Amino acid sequence: MSASTQPLVSIRDVTRTFTRGSENVHVLTGLELLVNDGEFLALMGPSGSGKSTLLNLIGGLDRPTAGSVAIGSERVDQLTDGQLAAWRARHIGFVFQFYNLLPALNAERNVELPLLLTGLNKAARRRHVAAAFEAVGLTHRAKHFPRTLSGGEQQRVGIARAIVTDPTLLLCDEPTGDLDRKSGDEILTLLQSLNRDHGKTIIMVTHDPHASARASRTVYLDKGQLSTTPTA
Repeated sequence: MSASTQPLVSIRDVTRTFTRGSENVHVLTGLELLVNDGEFLALMGPSGSGKSTLLNLIGGLDRPTAGSVAIGSERVDQLTDGQLAAWRARHIGFVFQFYNLLPALNAERNVELPLLLTGLNKAARRRHVAAAFEAVGLTHRAKHFPRTLSGGEQQRVGIARAIVTDPTLLLCDEPTGDLDRKSGDEILTLLQSLNRDHGKTIIMVTHDPHASARASRTVYLDKGQLSTTPTA
């Protein structure tokens, strides 16, 4: 089996239950998902279906109530909190709907932030930041502050920040949800390029069929279960 078809993400019999007062709320129930190395997967489903919960489990921001979450050969659900923080810094890049840029820092410094958790010196950090800006086509705006950037440009900065550490997996939570169609299309084209030309494995939560059409595969989550077809 070639490297490109090796499962990178293995979700096995995962259940996630939250307690609300005296009630147990079952968000995910016996969920199974495999994502191949180099795949661009879209995850769709109605509001409250558990899409973001699943993304958080994959990214090590949450733990399953039962079942296993493995990224490559690493059982993420078995790591301690300290191990998880170090693992996320090495392997996961997050892209958020509302960018989450720090307004007091220019774009360049926002992108550099994840590198401060590594052992890279200043010169090496600058090289990584420059490469990330080149990859997202925003080198000419690197010195600008978030307030002077359009929504699409802010999201490009967010993507540059997500890829600056060369993560194993890119997790995108509604990355075009706050953008107009033109800007959203540009972001989707960029994500496709990162997947196709840079080999990035991407999992994207979206409610927009127009966005999911850009992915290589779409799965649908509803009532804690996944399927390959949307529910009625």
